[in-house]
Amino acid sequence: MIDLQAMNERVIAEFRANGRHGDGLPTLLLTTTGARTGRRHVTPMLFLADDDRYIVFAANGGAPGHPDWYRNLVSEPSVDVEADGEAFAAHAIEVTGAARDRLFAKQAKAFPRLAEHQSKTTRPFPVIALSRV
Repeated sequence: MIDLQAMNERVIAEFRANGRHGDGLPTLLLTTTGARTGRRHVTPMLFLADDDRYIVFAANGGAPGHPDWYRNLVSEPSVDVEADGEAFAAHAIEVTGAARDRLFAKQAKAFPRLAEHQSKTTRPFPVIALSRV
C-alpha cells in the first residue's frame, strides 16, 4: 500500500528545494486551513493555468469522497499557493456549469489519468479556481 503522506512530503520537499516537481508536470503546493482542526495543511497537486488563475481538480484518485483539501477550502476559501517560483495568498472558488466542463475536458485531454479517475466514481470532481488576492 502506498504511504500517501510520505510521498506528499517528498514531493513538497523536492518542490521547495527545486521550485518544481521532478517529473516536470505543472505542480503547485496548496496550503489550506483544516476545517475541524484549524491546522495548516500543504498538498501538492497538478494544475491547469487559465489566464491568471490556477485551476485544480478534486479527483482524490477516483475515491467516492472528496479529498480533505477540498473540504478545507470549502470551509475556508482563503488559501496559500506556491507555484511558478513564487508564493502568494489566493481565494478559492468552485467553477460550475459550462466553464467547469470546459476546464475539466482541457485537463483530461492533457492528463488522461484524470478521466480514468473520474470513471471510477459517480461523484463529479469539483473544479477549483485559485485566484491571487
